[in-house]
Amino acid sequence: MEAFPSEGLKIRWRVPVGPSWSSPVIADGHVYVTDVVLQKPKATERLQCIEESSGKVLWTHAHEAPYPDWGFTPGQENGPSVTPIVQDGKVWMLGAMGGLYCLDAKTGATLWQKDLAKDYGMGGFSTNASPLMDGEKIILVIGGKPDAGVIALDKNSGKEIWHALDEASANSSPTILEAAGKRQLIVWTQQSVSALDPNNGEALWRQRLLTSSDNTVSTPVTQGDLLLIGGLMLKLDQNKPGSSILWPDTKAVSHRVLSNTSTAMLTEGHVYSATTKGELVCLDAQTGAKLWTKDGLTSKATGTAIHFFPQGTSNGNGSVLLYTDQGNLIRAKLTPQGYEEVSRTKLLEPVYTFSGRKLCWSPPAFANGCVFARNEKEMVCAELKRR
Repeated sequence: MEAFPSEGLKIRWRVPVGPSWSSPVIADGHVYVTDVVLQKPKATERLQCIEESSGKVLWTHAHEAPYPDWGFTPGQENGPSVTPIVQDGKVWMLGAMGGLYCLDAKTGATLWQKDLAKDYGMGGFSTNASPLMDGEKIILVIGGKPDAGVIALDKNSGKEIWHALDEASANSSPTILEAAGKRQLIVWTQQSVSALDPNNGEALWRQRLLTSSDNTVSTPVTQGDLLLIGGLMLKLDQNKPGSSILWPDTKAVSHRVLSNTSTAMLTEGHVYSATTKGELVCLDAQTGAKLWTKDGLTSKATGTAIHFFPQGTSNGNGSVLLYTDQGNLIRAKLTPQGYEEVSRTKLLEPVYTFSGRKLCWSPPAFANGCVFARNEKEMVCAELKRR
């Protein structure tokens, strides 16, 4: 594995952005990123389309959103932190107050829009769960009423296809897996882990899991018959839709959540994850036994984050890119035997204030030999490969 240049990665461009924890999305030579412009009493949510090669802003969609007074308080600013999704020449954006927009990806023209706060009672700043595309459906976890914790809409019109779950939303993005010959939509709310039929929203199975929205953050990850929800490992039934708990034995939330800021990596029978204490751990996926712990990737404090981007774990070499809340990109090798760091470099300065520290929570995106990272003030495109 090649070390990063000693002088750091070459920055291709920088673009000013406002508050938001969403990640940038790269598609068809364009970069899409959300933010908000706060000029009390007006909050203007935006989605910007940026030329990937140059950093030139090609178009901006902007709409006013009814932010509460506390949303303008210095140090508490946040914006539309649901990562947008791009497909078939369209881009979908969900704002912090429930404004859902389907836009033309080339021009930014509004194709349709919905007010999920008005239609379903979605609360402001109640979810950071990113949408999921499934065929002609866009699936969103919004904690709506009645029985609209999850909704599926026609992606081309916004018309409802189904709604399900009388449960409060959180920040975990939904995912779809297949087990027991059945496609299953996995949704983690503040009350449970539920598997729904993605075609109609009917419940297939449910595991009660009481957590706060602050802890319900990581995306469910799966490999084979294993399904990891935060720090709760489930085994999927292969005969009929269902699951059983492998570990941990305790129901204490502190032991059922590995990290409340980032998603673990499940690969080749092992779990690699950040912890709420800022450590990196390796666990046996079948038993939950801790194989090793590594400090020094970031500070040992609450709110720390380590995001995983495997580069070659499928062939057993363990090459991974890690991105931390300090804005550092790390190239390392992760195996059951231990952690081997190759190189690290600073991409961005953290600017968001949390517990007296500056943090950078948004995961970056990777495309075409570059990394795209953002904080609450700017987004950068850095070249990973030397030209």
